[in-house]
Amino acid sequence: MKRILPVVAALALLSSPAFAQNAAQVDRAQNGASCPRCNLFQADFNNRELKGKNFAGARLRQSDMGLGIFNGTTFAGADLRDINGSGALFGRVSFAGANLTNANFVGAYLEHANFKGAILDGVNFSGAEMSTAVGLTQRQLDRTCGDESTELPRGLRIPRCQAR
Repeated sequence: MKRILPVVAALALLSSPAFAQNAAQVDRAQNGASCPRCNLFQADFNNRELKGKNFAGARLRQSDMGLGIFNGTTFAGADLRDINGSGALFGRVSFAGANLTNANFVGAYLEHANFKGAILDGVNFSGAEMSTAVGLTQRQLDRTCGDESTELPRGLRIPRCQAR
């Protein structure tokens, strides 16, 4: 019995909703409200237009932003790990200091996007347009991948994505 109690306690902690999305915040954000520091975990922003919004410091991990329009939006310091941003428009957005680990930006428009201090480990930029992006370093890009159609700022290069 003494061995079971710690296991039960650990399972209770792991199953707590502390990391679940905030449904009210997701609803407001999906309907066009800015939501800095909100918990938007796994939110569906697919094909939504959210231009000029503030999601600084928000938790958007595993959110679907594919085919969305986010021009002029700030995601500075946000948790964007594992997001799907394929085919989306991110012109003039700020990803400064954001964590974009394993994000998918296949075919995304990222012109004038700010990546200063962003974590880009495992990001797929295949086919992305980002020739005017700012704050990118070779060190950041060395931890990402792209393809022959990825457009980068002058002087930078990107490793080719490996077939999985």
